[in-house]
Amino acid sequence: MRKKFSDKQIHILEVAEELIAQKGFEGTSVRDISAKANINVAMISYYFGSKAKMMSQLYEYRLQRAIANFAEFTGTITDGKPEMQMKEIVKYLVSQMFKYNFFYGFITQDLRHNAHLKEDLLVFYQICASKLDEVTKKGLASGVFTFDPKSEELLYIVLGTTLFAIRNRNFVELYVPHKDDAQYLKEAEKKIKATVLLSVFTLLGFVTE
Repeated sequence: MRKKFSDKQIHILEVAEELIAQKGFEGTSVRDISAKANINVAMISYYFGSKAKMMSQLYEYRLQRAIANFAEFTGTITDGKPEMQMKEIVKYLVSQMFKYNFFYGFITQDLRHNAHLKEDLLVFYQICASKLDEVTKKGLASGVFTFDPKSEELLYIVLGTTLFAIRNRNFVELYVPHKDDAQYLKEAEKKIKATVLLSVFTLLGFVTE
């Protein structure tokens, strides 16, 4: 059963998310969060227990939003050709991971202790895999895809490749020309999208007209 968040908790979590994205987890204090959220410092402890536990609940909240947002996004492309749908789904997933890249690394420390996170992650992965399988089947039926890879294999490529790039920036940035952090993230995301799309469409045996 998913955890339900109150409006006050959501407000605090969204403020914390904004600050952590800007300053990092270690660089963001409870006092910073409470000041920007316009609440007493003690409220963080009351609602979440600690900053680390708040981060865990922030990830849980973000996952719940990711599930809802993914469903909404895929609903907007249902009339497109299979190859277009596949391309847009891949681009969407990579973009979302880069947008919330500050979560990755932290979650691995807490995941095994939080049943809600494991449940929400499993639900999200299954939804993604199901949608990839649906689009693959449409592409096979129309003849634009000639191979039928398993949906989980496509998801491994999308999430695994992107996660590697996020967690190994010191390596990836050697191959991504950039002048500052913003340009790096933009160029790295573009590079990973191109790599993932090439891999996915190769596995699908995409046939161009």
